[in-house]
Amino acid sequence: MKKIAVYLFLLSVAVLVSCTKYQKPVSSNDKDLDSLLAIGKMTPELMWKFGRISEVALSPDGKTILYSVKNFNLKENTGKAKLYTLAVAGGTPLQVTNGAADASNGIWRPDGKKIAYLSAEKGTTQIWEMNPDGSSRKQISNTGGDIIGFSYAPSADGILYVQEVKLDKNPQDVYPDLPKTNVRIIEDMNYRHWNAWSNYTYQHVFIAKYKDGKVTDNEDIMKDERYDCPNKPNGGMEEIAWSADGKTIAYTCKKLIGLKYAVSTNTDIFLYTLGNKSTRCLKNSTFGDLGNNFEGYDMDPVFSPDGKKIVWKSMQRPGFEADKERIIIYDLSTNAWEDYSVGFDQSSSSFNWSKDGSKIYFISGINATYQIYSLTIADKSIKQITKGVHDYNTLLVNGDVMIGEKMSMSSPVEVFKIDPADGKETQLTSVNKFIMDKIKMGKVEERRMKTTDGKEMLTWVIYPPDFDPNKKYPTLLYCQGGPQSAVSQFFSYRWNFQIMAANGYIIVAPNRRGLPTFGQEWNDQISQDYGGQNMKDYLTAIDEMAKEPFVNKDKLGCVGASYGGFSVYYLAGHHEKRFKAFIAHCGMFNFESWYGYTEEIWFPNYDFGGPYWQTPRPKSYDFSPHLFVDKWDTPILIITGGKDFRIPYTESLQAFDIAQMRGIPSKLLFFPEETHFVTKPQNAVLWQREFFAWLDKYLK
Repeated sequence: MKKIAVYLFLLSVAVLVSCTKYQKPVSSNDKDLDSLLAIGKMTPELMWKFGRISEVALSPDGKTILYSVKNFNLKENTGKAKLYTLAVAGGTPLQVTNGAADASNGIWRPDGKKIAYLSAEKGTTQIWEMNPDGSSRKQISNTGGDIIGFSYAPSADGILYVQEVKLDKNPQDVYPDLPKTNVRIIEDMNYRHWNAWSNYTYQHVFIAKYKDGKVTDNEDIMKDERYDCPNKPNGGMEEIAWSADGKTIAYTCKKLIGLKYAVSTNTDIFLYTLGNKSTRCLKNSTFGDLGNNFEGYDMDPVFSPDGKKIVWKSMQRPGFEADKERIIIYDLSTNAWEDYSVGFDQSSSSFNWSKDGSKIYFISGINATYQIYSLTIADKSIKQITKGVHDYNTLLVNGDVMIGEKMSMSSPVEVFKIDPADGKETQLTSVNKFIMDKIKMGKVEERRMKTTDGKEMLTWVIYPPDFDPNKKYPTLLYCQGGPQSAVSQFFSYRWNFQIMAANGYIIVAPNRRGLPTFGQEWNDQISQDYGGQNMKDYLTAIDEMAKEPFVNKDKLGCVGASYGGFSVYYLAGHHEKRFKAFIAHCGMFNFESWYGYTEEIWFPNYDFGGPYWQTPRPKSYDFSPHLFVDKWDTPILIITGGKDFRIPYTESLQAFDIAQMRGIPSKLLFFPEETHFVTKPQNAVLWQREFFAWLDKYLK
């Protein structure tokens, strides 16, 4: 759910006679894969042959990992996730599910004797259990509706799970004599979010008894509340936690509705006590008058091993979704709290307590990479454990065993074991090795560039696999989305730099102003300055690279999505003949129309400085790209999704129509069923083909 992390896999549709056979890569049984590998470089079609790893879980004894691998079938336009186990000491992966439906949310029972997971094998998504070798599978829940996520109580005598509860009336409830009516009757905000309209339901946390492999006596701990936990659209089970004694549940929730929800980021940590069935908000019941210290995002609580403390990540500023994620530790015995990240100018997440509760391990971004850190509680010292050109996405700790999912621009996600003492890494999974061994990746280079205001900017440069410095190459400026989202070492399945490089392009990917991992001041500068310093940073990056003899300065392109799509539109009116082709995916084009059509109003209220009718009118609206279309003079490809409510497709239609009216070579890709992202296999391949056809037409 959270952290949009769909990660890689494939290669081996291992020849499995049953779910207890071992995983083997066999290209000889996949002639399509063999032909793609023969090309020797990344292609859109090969991308859908990768297996995508996610949902890693560490066994209670720390000896075995459980993980999900999703494979896709391009011809059938489908994907399927299966679960595997692997000894931390090394060995061969064991596939433990092979049902007709996806297997997701795989976790270990606290005693390690069972593995549980979610599957819709018999219709609705329910909890299933099996032995660690995949045998004796059986469904253990029957709740009627789909279960979204779940976890065992520490003593395994209970289970909590998340399920949607219908609390609002739909038109058929109001007018039962009109069962075929198709209308939405809307009286308040938050009627749609990201990619879905309200379905009159809310995600609630349920508690149930668990005994003898059965889930019984379900109870909704959020009964009749019109709020969601986990928070939509991306919240997951990391937002809910059991105390060590199983008597308390901490959960994250934004207990606001309608307009108040749409303009606020104020999520809080709540404690539910099973004994007396009471709920209290930590902030309201214990913090007292602390101003706006906890009026932003407070998320992902984790109890200490002794149950006396809770740690969570917290953003201080209301309405700012990219504020520093602080390390807040709350003492349940004294009702005192403390920010342990004071003086640490980085955000922190994925908290794991050490076994004795003396340390917290976490992930933090530094210089466009994501590394593992430790916090020693006693002296508040923070230490960086891992180093290197990579991103860690998840972290699990059990005693001395530390496990993480790691990726880079040149490698999809694999699972690694890390030594907490010295950061030494041991790769455990090799899901995509058979592919990676057969293709050539382009060099990824880190460059430091001097910006127009005298600061230093880290820029990634990715070269074609067979780069020859004596040749001249067309070059792409990549504009990042977010806007506050680092150009780190991510391996994307759409904006994949290695595919761009494999098509003969040099890619220039600057960490311009407004991106995290370079301190909060660098991150914050972009707010209310969308057409300012960050645009100068973009031009600095491409101008510096254009000085290189191997860059064809007459064949420069500019591409980006979301905020990057806006950046493309804006630069189209300000680039002064630098670029010969543009590609904008789901970008903001007209700030005034976008403000009235987007759904997370807190975002423009903070980053624009308020609505456009405000007096005085925020200067941010002067940066709207539609004000500069008189200067558009360059071919542009525009892409959008019909179910994107973050930046609705009408923004892209405006941009395309105006380009057409101005006689500018332009093309529109409209995906009716896609959202802010393109996720269906065949749509994604078409996206890549059109992407490179457009660039090749104008840059080669």
